[in-house]
Amino acid sequence: MNDLVPPDSRRLMEFSVRGMDCAECTQHVQYALSALPGVQEAQVYLSSEKAVVRYDPTVVNTSAFRQAVEGAGYTLVLPLRTVEMKIAGMDCTECTQHVQHALATLPGVASAQVYLSSEKAVIQYDPTQVTLPAFHQAVEAAGYSIVSEGAVQEGTSASPTLGSFTRPILTLFALVFGVVLLVVIVGEWLGWMERITDLVPWYVGWALVLLAGSPIFWNVIKAALRRQVISHTLMSLGVLAALIVGQWTTAAVVVFFMHIGNFAENFTTERSRRALKHLTSMAPKTARLEREGSEMEFPMSEVQQGDIVIVRPGEAIPVDGVVISGQATINQAAITGESMPIEVEQGHHVFAATIATLGSLRIQTTQVGTETTFGRVIKMVEEAEAHRADVQRLADRFSAYFLPLVASIAALTFLISRNPLATASVLVVACSCSLALATPVAMLASIGAAAKRGLLIKGGKYLEVLARADVLLLDKTGTVTVGRPQITDIVAIGSLTSSEVLQLAASAERYSEHPLAEAVRAKATEEKIILLSTEQFEAIPGQGIRARVSGRALVVGNARLIPSGLDLVESTQLEAQGKTLLFIEQDGELVGLLGASDTVRPEVPEALAEVKRQGVKRIELLTGDNERVASALAHQLGIGYQANLLPEDKIRLVKEYQTKGHTVVMVGDGVNDAPALAQADVGMAMGVAGTDVAMDAAHMALMRNDWRLVPEAFAIAHRTMRVVKMNIGFTALYNLVGLSLAAFGLLPPILAAAAQSLPDLGILANSSRLLRQKRPVLVHKEKG
Repeated sequence: MNDLVPPDSRRLMEFSVRGMDCAECTQHVQYALSALPGVQEAQVYLSSEKAVVRYDPTVVNTSAFRQAVEGAGYTLVLPLRTVEMKIAGMDCTECTQHVQHALATLPGVASAQVYLSSEKAVIQYDPTQVTLPAFHQAVEAAGYSIVSEGAVQEGTSASPTLGSFTRPILTLFALVFGVVLLVVIVGEWLGWMERITDLVPWYVGWALVLLAGSPIFWNVIKAALRRQVISHTLMSLGVLAALIVGQWTTAAVVVFFMHIGNFAENFTTERSRRALKHLTSMAPKTARLEREGSEMEFPMSEVQQGDIVIVRPGEAIPVDGVVISGQATINQAAITGESMPIEVEQGHHVFAATIATLGSLRIQTTQVGTETTFGRVIKMVEEAEAHRADVQRLADRFSAYFLPLVASIAALTFLISRNPLATASVLVVACSCSLALATPVAMLASIGAAAKRGLLIKGGKYLEVLARADVLLLDKTGTVTVGRPQITDIVAIGSLTSSEVLQLAASAERYSEHPLAEAVRAKATEEKIILLSTEQFEAIPGQGIRARVSGRALVVGNARLIPSGLDLVESTQLEAQGKTLLFIEQDGELVGLLGASDTVRPEVPEALAEVKRQGVKRIELLTGDNERVASALAHQLGIGYQANLLPEDKIRLVKEYQTKGHTVVMVGDGVNDAPALAQADVGMAMGVAGTDVAMDAAHMALMRNDWRLVPEAFAIAHRTMRVVKMNIGFTALYNLVGLSLAAFGLLPPILAAAAQSLPDLGILANSSRLLRQKRPVLVHKEKG
């Protein structure tokens, strides 16, 4: 019957099967799948632990496959899908925890990450067990909502400045302070509160309070039904206590300040998101494409790899790509943070969100949307929230216990003093949201400001670690040096000439990506040498390469690969000059020697001096070069060194320092030293624009080859942690003083409610200073 199904309606699916350990197991699984109606063919493979099924989707589905495999005693693992959803209504860290819990508990959800700054959830799920409507229901049941992308209006406001933060904060602070004075002077001292209470019947007062506070009370009730205690739960109990003792005017004022507190929290969260929203708004929404001989504008969702994009003067480049014609001056500040423009022409790579200030370009698209370098920058900044600092985790854990603690203090206050208003003050004055906001607001401000300057930080965790780092390890080639060594010496041995030695070396290095290989090829190009045919190329990490050139075995590498090269007198002389040596062997015979030298980046000495001033105790150079080259460079910089290292040796050294209790920062190019960067407590990859591997490997990514960003990262970390500690200290002091005064009956409920909205504003005002990060001044020392 299955044979009657049209071939084009059948589907082919591949999935993993766990638990098979013999050929008989594969037969069991194959039989179980083949027996299902609608399955035309099923193949099961033991070595790769997978099954391939051809089936009719109108008859059988993936749920049936799962049941059949599990019925046979094995586990079917379907590929997970990932979906991003915009979440509305979150205004504090506690909100993200509620949403994350609601999503993570759904069957079929492998992981759920919820981000406050970008107002979104990223969910990995098994589509056979859970569907998109289930996500909507879970989020709505938690008290929030999922909105479509089209419903989200992204503002294109100007870059956030210190003034744009502080002015509204001061205005709101003045409003709260003014209302407090009005209530205290007019209401309490002049007796107006008592007069209003006597004139207005109690049931009218109750109705006014319940009507004014109904949105807040309804949220509290819904949270209680979900067995959740939110920040307004205790304040609502305080309102109820005031109503019971006949103080409905006090309850009304508390409700008013609850609304003020809501506004302050929303204001705080929205302001912390502004840097990210400004970053997102820099991405072009449309692209001018060349199709069928004409130019037309298309939304970015319709642009594909290979499309030809036209960019005119003054326009932002919408894609990553290669220039196929035209010339332009490009401002790359969106990517590198450096406003100095560069000139591009045919063959040059360009990045999305950079601006062609002068000239026009035709660009062949290589990456679009989230796959562009700028898209990855935005994604990294958004997801930095997931990498929480330890101090933030501690604050989150404390805030979870804080509300029950306050409830206990309120209960003790009532039992001891029998004063319901003092009890209400305790419930009202407690500020749990400020504890949760103390760290993330500061971290988000620093991460957003740093991203605009070409420094990507993957989370507050790494800022906290960097602030206490005491060991800095440096890769040499391409990091401390410019990474473009030049061949300065060619020594021929035996019957070959210098040109022939260079020809053999350049031909063998034809497919190598190492900077020394590029230097050899560049020297051959300069000498107008024609390269020979190369076969069987093999790169040996940290040592060199092997290849067959014109049918003869050739080896090019350092002394670890060709130790006989060190016997040459010329080797000793060149090493004494601090030069890197490349030896050439042909058919097992040493035929030549190349000497290369590299130059230190001009800003490195001053940058390292600034890093030392910021508390780093030991700086060490790690290189695969020989002892003499490493010693000469390290002496020039005034730092320690380790020479003759393989990539795995760098990982070993990082681990050794960590086992001794040191906090290690590793700075490299993010390619050949990616494992060491990942192993370090903080890995910084230098100049990674357009390099996916480096951006993934590092904890911090420097988008341009500028060593000034390294001490700047340390300075940002130290300043951020100072602000975080001030935020936590201020919040702790406020709650300690406020709860003490309230418990002893010295703080009326009205003033307690007014004070409750102030910590959020104080935290935001303090954290907003991080938007104006000052670059450390590098003191240049003249030589001579």
